[in-house]
Amino acid sequence: MNVLAGLKSARGLAAAGIVALVAAGCGGWYAAPAPEARAAADQIGYEIDTSRGANATAAHADVTLFARVYDRVRQDYVRKVDDAVLVRAAVDGMHESYPDPDAASDQELVEAAIQGMLQSLDQHSVYLNSAAYLATRQVTKGSFGGLGVEVTKTDDAIQVVSPLDDTPASRAGLVSGDLITHADGQSLAGLSLSDSVFLLRGEPGSPITLTIARKERAPFDVTIIREVIRVQAVRWRREGDVGYIRISSFSRNVSIELRDAIRALDAEIGPRLAGYVIDLRSNPGGLLDQSVEVSDLFLEEGLIVYTRGRSDSMDFFARRGDVAGGKPLVVLIYGGSASASEIVAGALQDQGRAVLVGTKSFGKGSVQTLFPLGEGDGLKLTVALYYTPSGRTVDGGIAPDLAVEADPDRDGDEQLDRALETLLQLAGRGPKVGMAPANDNAPARAAAGQN
Repeated sequence: MNVLAGLKSARGLAAAGIVALVAAGCGGWYAAPAPEARAAADQIGYEIDTSRGANATAAHADVTLFARVYDRVRQDYVRKVDDAVLVRAAVDGMHESYPDPDAASDQELVEAAIQGMLQSLDQHSVYLNSAAYLATRQVTKGSFGGLGVEVTKTDDAIQVVSPLDDTPASRAGLVSGDLITHADGQSLAGLSLSDSVFLLRGEPGSPITLTIARKERAPFDVTIIREVIRVQAVRWRREGDVGYIRISSFSRNVSIELRDAIRALDAEIGPRLAGYVIDLRSNPGGLLDQSVEVSDLFLEEGLIVYTRGRSDSMDFFARRGDVAGGKPLVVLIYGGSASASEIVAGALQDQGRAVLVGTKSFGKGSVQTLFPLGEGDGLKLTVALYYTPSGRTVDGGIAPDLAVEADPDRDGDEQLDRALETLLQLAGRGPKVGMAPANDNAPARAAAGQN
């Protein structure tokens, strides 16, 4: 499949799976659930009715929502899952969330069953109620309310993937890897990802106190004032004869903004332009089509990324035309670079087009689709895994070609300084130094003369 066909088929896919980064344009799904889904839903309804015992009402719980979600999981989840395992996880999730069923409504019990089932699949698949669904859709438009932090779920907390640039979270000092254990004193251990995110969001101007667990430090509280988050995805500036471009997320139109940034830098620096440093640090990901388009801007040909799922597989290839005119590229990554960022970094590295500088990326190699469920709510479900051109998955993270740790005791930005030095070396304007490979893709880089 060529890249144009691939992008058309990929509409609705997001390479993020971290909270709330999905593509727009998903069609509705209102088909009647299959008999297997109705049977599973009946089991959940029976469990709800019998668990209430003497307090059961004459009306049975409405489990239509569970049937819809269960049916979609059976059809489209990235791998086949045993029906009995799904139902068992749903029942366990319901009882773990509500040990006393009489303390919850039927709707709450059904949603708890859904979340229990989805959590048994992976940390990225989640049911989104109407508020969470709306917030999810808003993120890809580049404007939303909250703290400005991308998170994922762990067993007992919410883990920070990355704070977005110039947001309350970044100004408060949150960093990739932080664990948010409590919000205003309420534990997040037993909450789903969407419920936790709902607690973090609120009216602009309202405060929230987060309890943070960070490696090699005692837990501490930080109070943050919520804001309307407007993300400027692409920023750029001149660094001597180098064009520096920061991409903070892969929301809509990032590839267009990136092209504009390159034109502006080319006009400002002129013939002395040595190349570009693309900074993907603290970039949690975003839309699959934008990661493909951004990679394509710098590649003349070849594979960019491919996805493999149970119901569909897609290959994305570059079209001719390098917007940088073949000038050297250095890409900055670190532990907060995830998903769509890893697609770009992996493609440019595997194709020998860029040198990666920094530390190993986050390691998130799955693709999610957002399915509307008909009542303003939705399902974010893992439907495929993606692979770099050389066939690598990124579950363990992408290692840089030149490993540079950030030194908190050092003034300035050591990783950026090394990236600029490396770029000038690649352009033949600095002393040549060796760069030992930090991953298993040395042959591709050696063939490109970047080893």
